[in-house]
Amino acid sequence: MSSGIMTPSGIKAPREYMDEVMISVKAKNPAEPEFHQAVQEVFESLRLVLAKHPEYQSARLLERIVEPERVIMFRVPWFDDQGNIQVNRGFRIEMNSAIGPYKGGLRFHASVNLGILKFLAFEQVFKNSLTTLPMGGGKGGSDFDPKGKSDNEVMRFCQSFMTELQRHIGPDTDVPAGDIGVGGREIGFMFGQYKRLRNEFTGVLTGKGLSWGGSLIRPEATGYGCVYFAAEMLKSRQDSLEGKICLVSGSGNVSQYTIEKLLDLGAKPVTVSDSNGVIYDPDGIDREKLAWVMELKNVRRGRIRDYADKFKKAVFIPTDIKLEHNPLWNIKSDCAFPSATQNEITTKDAANLISNGCKLVAEGANMPSTLEATKMFLEAKVLYGPAKAANAGGVATSGLEMAQNSARLTWTREEVDDRLHKIMIAIHKTCYETAVEYGTPGNLVNGANIGGFLKVANAMLDQGLV
Repeated sequence: MSSGIMTPSGIKAPREYMDEVMISVKAKNPAEPEFHQAVQEVFESLRLVLAKHPEYQSARLLERIVEPERVIMFRVPWFDDQGNIQVNRGFRIEMNSAIGPYKGGLRFHASVNLGILKFLAFEQVFKNSLTTLPMGGGKGGSDFDPKGKSDNEVMRFCQSFMTELQRHIGPDTDVPAGDIGVGGREIGFMFGQYKRLRNEFTGVLTGKGLSWGGSLIRPEATGYGCVYFAAEMLKSRQDSLEGKICLVSGSGNVSQYTIEKLLDLGAKPVTVSDSNGVIYDPDGIDREKLAWVMELKNVRRGRIRDYADKFKKAVFIPTDIKLEHNPLWNIKSDCAFPSATQNEITTKDAANLISNGCKLVAEGANMPSTLEATKMFLEAKVLYGPAKAANAGGVATSGLEMAQNSARLTWTREEVDDRLHKIMIAIHKTCYETAVEYGTPGNLVNGANIGGFLKVANAMLDQGLV
């Protein structure tokens, strides 16, 4: 490492240094609890690294890695179907490009704000690093909610959003994808507007339609990848998913394909949910029922409670805001796949899962467990796959889509699925071996955080003070 970016001597002990950086993060980013939580979680693992690598501390790497390279915030005005003007807020956080162009989803949801996107972008940096592909980390979106909007309203919003965003992104700069509220429809409208404004047909977004540059398996990838990761975790204990009762939360893209891959591997998924409540189907959600859920959610855009009217043995449990736990996580199971949203598993939920004999938690959503819940899983020796490892299949396949676009090629379904499977096996291997190397065998949280961090940190050192 060049001595040009060394800071003066008087280096503090790692714990003291990290505590100082954490205090500074909270002071500089007030009222952003999700971002604080994501940074805290990574820092807890990095204590083990700084003792071995004092050069990271002297190069002030932590202060640099928590600061986005660029934050873009803009207004998005659009007309609704009544001709009224609506105004939303658009964002793109370009967090870190040490190992490749920024890569990460766009989220359209009423809850979107700067703190949530910074947490997602920060997580994305390490997740992308783990995929073995050359991708930096970013995240973006808007507080626009596509629920209940007509196709024309969604199109007008997406066109207005992309009119501003297009000047900040590009196939070698920043390549957004979908996330909550952004599916194939939204990606299509945004891609069309980008092409119209820039007069170029290029792989600037991933999650595209198959006939215009998309990749097979991309919609399925996060769910499939999460299940592949779970299978690897079980394999490390000479076990498999065959016959396991599985809880899946959510009913969107990730949940649907998690259920599909669980069925492929012989497991028995018994739940789905949305913001109104939970469906528990003791007979299991088979392929026919899954097809019905997909039609309900993707085509009719209906509510999950209708499932109980259609399949009589299923029970619908409405959401009760007053409860500080979700009844879904209180059902007896072997494995849990939280696939809805951040912090959906509280300490009470974790306690319920553990006492009901749950042996494995694989996170399909981003940071679905609170810090305290994570600690409980690790202490109870539950096989715990943190989001940045377990749900990296989506962005890994986005990376494969970028590769296909760059080469002007299309790979077969089998080819993409095989590459995805191999990437998830490699991610598990990195997490597993890194956890052992740093003295915490079985702790895949440490394995994922440290494994993801080392690659980015070393790239940052190589590139000087930028």
